[in-house]
Amino acid sequence: MINKLVLASNNAGKLKEFAALLAPLGIEVIPQGRLNVPECPEPHYTFLENALEKARHASHVTGLPALADDSGICVEALGGKPGVLSARYAGEPKSDERNNAKLVEKLQGKANRRAYYYCVLVLVRHADDPQPLVADGAWYGEVADTASGTGGFGYDPHFWLPSHGCTVADLPADAKNAISHRGQAMQALLAKLQAQLA
Repeated sequence: MINKLVLASNNAGKLKEFAALLAPLGIEVIPQGRLNVPECPEPHYTFLENALEKARHASHVTGLPALADDSGICVEALGGKPGVLSARYAGEPKSDERNNAKLVEKLQGKANRRAYYYCVLVLVRHADDPQPLVADGAWYGEVADTASGTGGFGYDPHFWLPSHGCTVADLPADAKNAISHRGQAMQALLAKLQAQLA
């Protein structure tokens, strides 16, 4: 059983979410920055390929099992953009504030605000793992022009959930983790892990 893994990310928000989701299984999550893992290029056009690349890279550098996600927001009226470019939508350096401003600007005058968060998780037991565990999740909502809430990160202040009458940033962290795209993907991944141990 895995009791320690490296998270192939330096995103503090993701680290907090994954640590909370994996804590009940007794799995310690270590961010790659603490182990001096350089950021991995994400040259691919799909979430799956980028997640696999990041997981293998982190595992290769550390010798530990590695968990990577690639996730983003896909907006219907923009043909699925920003998609895999979500974190750098407004260019370098990464900025949630500038990304959100660009997204709202691109949607000006568009009636269709439907969007979804998408996440692919890849867990490799070692860098050459021939059968990585893969899981995904999608979370549907709409893009709101006006930001609301102080929780979450990324596009959360503008990601409106009609079913809840609030943005993701308005949700308590435990509620978000239970229903988010990342939470859905993690539950699917945990089920696969547990099936292997049965």
